[in-house]
Amino acid sequence: MAAIISVIPIVLLFVLMMGFKVPGWKSALATLVVTIVLALFVAPALGIVPEKYAESSIYGVTFWSVIEGFLKACFPIILIIICAIFSYNILCETKEIETIKTQFIQLTADKGLLVLLLTWGFGGVLEGMAGFGTAVAIPAAILIGLGFKPMFSAVICLVANTVAVGFGAVGLPATTLANQVADGTASPEMLCEVATFIIVQLSLMFYITPFLILMMTDRTKIVKNICIALFVGTFSIIVQFCCAHFLGPETPAILGSVAAIIAMLIYNKLFIGKESEADTVHVEKKRFGMAKTLRAWSVYGLIIFFILISSKIVPPISELLKSTLVTKFDMPVVGNTFSFGWLSNAGLMIFLGAIIGGMIQGLSFGKLMKMLAKTTINLQKTAITICCLVALAMLMNNTGMTLAIATGLVALTGKAFPFFAPLIGSIGTFVTGSATSANILFGKLQAAAANQLGLVNDATFFGVPGNETNWLAAANCAGSEGGKLLSPQSIAIATAACDMEGQDGDIMRKTMPFAIFWILMNGLMVFLGLHVF
Repeated sequence: MAAIISVIPIVLLFVLMMGFKVPGWKSALATLVVTIVLALFVAPALGIVPEKYAESSIYGVTFWSVIEGFLKACFPIILIIICAIFSYNILCETKEIETIKTQFIQLTADKGLLVLLLTWGFGGVLEGMAGFGTAVAIPAAILIGLGFKPMFSAVICLVANTVAVGFGAVGLPATTLANQVADGTASPEMLCEVATFIIVQLSLMFYITPFLILMMTDRTKIVKNICIALFVGTFSIIVQFCCAHFLGPETPAILGSVAAIIAMLIYNKLFIGKESEADTVHVEKKRFGMAKTLRAWSVYGLIIFFILISSKIVPPISELLKSTLVTKFDMPVVGNTFSFGWLSNAGLMIFLGAIIGGMIQGLSFGKLMKMLAKTTINLQKTAITICCLVALAMLMNNTGMTLAIATGLVALTGKAFPFFAPLIGSIGTFVTGSATSANILFGKLQAAAANQLGLVNDATFFGVPGNETNWLAAANCAGSEGGKLLSPQSIAIATAACDMEGQDGDIMRKTMPFAIFWILMNGLMVFLGLHVF
């Protein structure tokens, strides 16, 4: 009963957005109101509110959970979205986006490979460095600029932004998962093991996802699409596996995506000849000097530069930024701590790259500030959507509803639980919009389920040695890609980037089949790894 009642907000969100086609911001607001009612009057009666809140007023828990959600939504999620769209608007204003489009097309005139290059390659690099929607917002905006339809651009960027999710924002989701399982003290060896298991569980998707992207772009060239997917997927998985196994969770998405880009360019050079009119993207052939190229790429180039030097890849700078100008706020009643680094967050890095790059491209600081204000105003409904959804996630977590859903699933499935373990990660990512948050919510639960099922021994999974508990815990992170495809927060980012306000439900209907397929494939890989291979 607790699980059934607790799942009402998730079901309601689906029904409003997909069934009644209610705009995302209205659906999120209505669902938050219903969740507040459940938290105040139903959760205490069911006895699912955590014991640590037993002496606290449920009104206080509810109020501060919503406040916590609003703060986490604004810093850094909404900040990153605004800055990402702002960076694209600068390129449109200075017309330098035309140079970038032309250079991408001149890398390859093949439509399928071009889309794969932008979404799987460039998008994967953005996800690995920044996360939080940048891998959807920026490539989708560029695709629209290249002449692709908004709906196609939104859906294909969401589909592409899946495998890299577990290692987004310099490996934060995978690192968080390992620390949750190890009570905050994951060793370097454990970090590498969990990261490697995530790659192994996603191994088939390194081939299937590029193939689906290519087929969505051009369904007539099946054999060619298979060949490209096999070639690019092999490069990606080898590099990501080596990064995860030897270095840890920080670099697989970044270096693996760079390897994928190199593989695409090699394939284009070696195997793609002159294509038919229907298969090519036409653009006037131009030569760009070094100065023109650097000017056009100054915004994105500086964004990548700032993100890299502030990440774990450059430890001294990363540690300095993370320890300077950090706001910490202990949330009354709920007992959690809100922490935000003003100098270390990806939003600031995108903002700095956009401002400096915009000035290099000839815009005044005053003009840039006006553009930033206009961008912020245009995204107000997206901001409402995300604030409500993150508040919903915090409220469900703090009042025990999220745990009740997961516990109910464990009780229902029994020994078949490993097959459903990725589903729990998907649910967490769907509700929170973040693989990191899903791992915070359910990472420990996966480890507890492993103990209940006696999965505590060392074993070999598809030829990779490790611990059964870590294998099952990794499923939570691997499963996050299915939830990411359906997450209203991710879809809100896509609608904002593609100027598709009110079409959240339409996008969700198109990504639903992909999400179901992802979850089933992940479940099968986790189950077979434990019981067959």
